[in-house]
Amino acid sequence: MSYLNKNIKELRKSRGFTQAELAERIGLKRAQIGSYEEFRAEPKIETIQKIAYLFGLSLDRLINEDLSKSSDEPQVDIEGRTLRILPIVIDHENQEQISVIPVSARAGYTHSYADPEYIRDLPKFNLPLPELYPDRSYRLFQIEGDSMLPIPDGSYVICEYVEDWRDMKDGQSHILVTRSQGIVYKRVWREVNEHRLLLRSDNILYDPYHIHIAELIEVWKSLAYLTFDLPDQEDRAKAEMQQLSSLVLQLKKDVDELKQQ
Repeated sequence: MSYLNKNIKELRKSRGFTQAELAERIGLKRAQIGSYEEFRAEPKIETIQKIAYLFGLSLDRLINEDLSKSSDEPQVDIEGRTLRILPIVIDHENQEQISVIPVSARAGYTHSYADPEYIRDLPKFNLPLPELYPDRSYRLFQIEGDSMLPIPDGSYVICEYVEDWRDMKDGQSHILVTRSQGIVYKRVWREVNEHRLLLRSDNILYDPYHIHIAELIEVWKSLAYLTFDLPDQEDRAKAEMQQLSSLVLQLKKDVDELKQQ
């Protein structure tokens, strides 16, 4: 017996969501949530995946366990293996293509990352480089802002899919697809005992911050970047001045911390 429809209503109420709020979080209309809770319709697999991610549950618990009778809090998925379905696109030679997520598609991707039709309609290409292995999955994310300078605003970051989130190495830069903050590009440190990540920008003008591991939807390790904004001599001078300013600011922060101690 499936408890899926009943559990959707139970989870929504336990978190204090209205039907409209839950629908917005998973990219549906309010009426669709109502039809699930009233047993008039069954959600698609992509929708079930989004609900499982949102509430931090395994697919098995969401479908087969009556959560109204369970007093246990769902365990944190520190591996990131809960209902792991990654839509990919194959070319006519059966080779996986690299999907491109431009800035204009970032908001859509956070809602439709598990939708094969959405992924199929994204720009895509092949990149036959020896550094990219044929048995792995890649995405090209466009970044915005200056938080990861010297990588400039508008660059495209080539990323490799991380199946097991425990494989993230401290200090390595990643694209993180998150529930509340969308797509972010930061250096990551894992705080295992706290079930959270410390995120840092390369630009020290931006303060570090933490996110809980349950915030994660997808993790992509950055490998390289492409930019069409080649620096000229004036740009290089500005970059050097900015780096010098950043060093001065960091020195000031260190001195202030020493004074407080």
